[in-house]
Amino acid sequence: MAGGGRRGKKGARIEIIPLIAIIFFLLATFIMVSLSMSKNQGVQVALPVSSSAQSLGDNQEMEKAVTLSVNEKGEIFFNKDKILATQLPLRLQTYKLTAKDPKVIINSDGAADFKFVVAVLDEVRKIGIAKVGINTDKK
Repeated sequence: MAGGGRRGKKGARIEIIPLIAIIFFLLATFIMVSLSMSKNQGVQVALPVSSSAQSLGDNQEMEKAVTLSVNEKGEIFFNKDKILATQLPLRLQTYKLTAKDPKVIINSDGAADFKFVVAVLDEVRKIGIAKVGINTDKK
């Protein structure tokens, strides 16, 4: 019995090719999901529904935009900071001076009183920011 022992038995093998295929599939899935995510800078509100809702465009462009949110109580948020209506003109003026191409997105709760949304839109227009979008959910 010299010289041999375990010649007849094979050791366990891990097949690497299917493992690589699974890793590439997971990587591709992660990339596709992360590209489709949009960054929401405003507070969470129940947006009204619109059948003519359109995409706001390029995600990189929209990340530079300021989000003004109006909740159902009429409270105003500049991105995620709660502000008073009297503070809005100064914040918008500062944003307009610092941004090369100022853009504003207005989020409003569907149950919010329309007069608060109009007041925010009016302040944005008074400051002279022309690129304004109103965010809605698609039906």
